[in-house]
Amino acid sequence: QVQLVESGGGLVQPGGSLRLSCAASVSGSIFTIYTMGWYRQAPGKQRELVALITSGGNTNYAGSMKGRFTISRDNAKNTVYLQMNSLKPEDTAVYYCNADIKLQTVLRTYWGQGTQVTVSS
Repeated sequence: QVQLVESGGGLVQPGGSLRLSCAASVSGSIFTIYTMGWYRQAPGKQRELVALITSGGNTNYAGSMKGRFTISRDNAKNTVYLQMNSLKPEDTAVYYCNADIKLQTVLRTYWGQGTQVTVSS
């Protein structure tokens, strides 16, 4: 009933930019999407928070991403974006989106399948 589909990953040179998108598809239920976010997981490391955005547009960033990454969302399209600028090799990771979605009366967190971002010359 719920799918989060990410897109926009790829290979970019250091200093370059990428824009990730994640669209939530919900069928068959009355639903509400609350906080949406991006996480990343580099090889051999734990998944870590990148940024969060509430339905009202309030944002929260992990320290190392502040000033370089911008999270935004389009509530009409159920989509969250991550604009990544001044990318560094250490930003290389699989990036996952997630969303807190209430279907009828049940609230849970859903995850996308991940999109690879590789920063390399």
